[in-house]
Amino acid sequence: MRLVYLGTPEAAVPPLRALVAAGHDVMLVVSQPDRKRGRGGALVASPVKAAAVDLGLGVTDVVNDVFEAARAGAELGVVVAFGKLIKTDLLSALPFVNLHFSLLPRWRGAAPVERAILAGDTETGVCLMALEAGLDTGPVYRRTVTPIDPNETVGALRNRLVAMGTTMLVDALAEGLGEPQAQHGEPTHAAKLQPEEFIIDWTRSAVELHRLVRLGRAWTTFRQKRLKILSARAVDAIAGPPGTLNGLVVATGQGGLELLDIQPEGRPTQAAPAWCNGARPTHDERMGP
Repeated sequence: MRLVYLGTPEAAVPPLRALVAAGHDVMLVVSQPDRKRGRGGALVASPVKAAAVDLGLGVTDVVNDVFEAARAGAELGVVVAFGKLIKTDLLSALPFVNLHFSLLPRWRGAAPVERAILAGDTETGVCLMALEAGLDTGPVYRRTVTPIDPNETVGALRNRLVAMGTTMLVDALAEGLGEPQAQHGEPTHAAKLQPEEFIIDWTRSAVELHRLVRLGRAWTTFRQKRLKILSARAVDAIAGPPGTLNGLVVATGQGGLELLDIQPEGRPTQAAPAWCNGARPTHDERMGP
């Protein structure tokens, strides 16, 4: 099949490579523009653009180039985490499918994997849907469901969903899409996470904070310096107000959060016991403002 592929982050690379390996003619790849990265501010290509170049595919950051591909015989557009809505005139020129990492209509939007973890969902999945002008509102061709392990990190879960979705996409194109089914259920919106959402509020429960830590960017302060909490686990309640340290366990609004791996400001990641041995926090010190 002649395809146009639209994607940007690392999660969109395996489906692209799988489509090429399955023999599809990927006529054009569209990805977000190169962005400045690192201290030097050098322009760096998106993971999808880099993969497209490696595969010898034509790649652009101009979405309207899809019109030319459609006129040249493209039969379908495939969207995986592109990061931008497709305009109505483009949807009229070419049919599109979208690989979305949630069980629609739950968690429509930019951060479905993160929001599922934060909400304490016990299961999630992948949907292959027809693209419409609305945000993830289109009917669904196929879906697959998987449980969420209560200790699973966002990276591990996303990798599983990408693998499942890649297989589903390739199989669907090989077997034929068939007729999509309308979404059923109460929609929820997976808004992009804002920087302030990663600040640990120790008055929240240990269970909630453990979910936040599983996203990989949670942080607090200790002795007026930033301290990233990279892994932790919820334990029984301990004495003291929220933020109080008792060894490696921090008191929360409900229960305690045992620190496992942390990263002090300006230093490499280290196991929490090693940090504790060096920092020697006293019993009356607290984390957070």
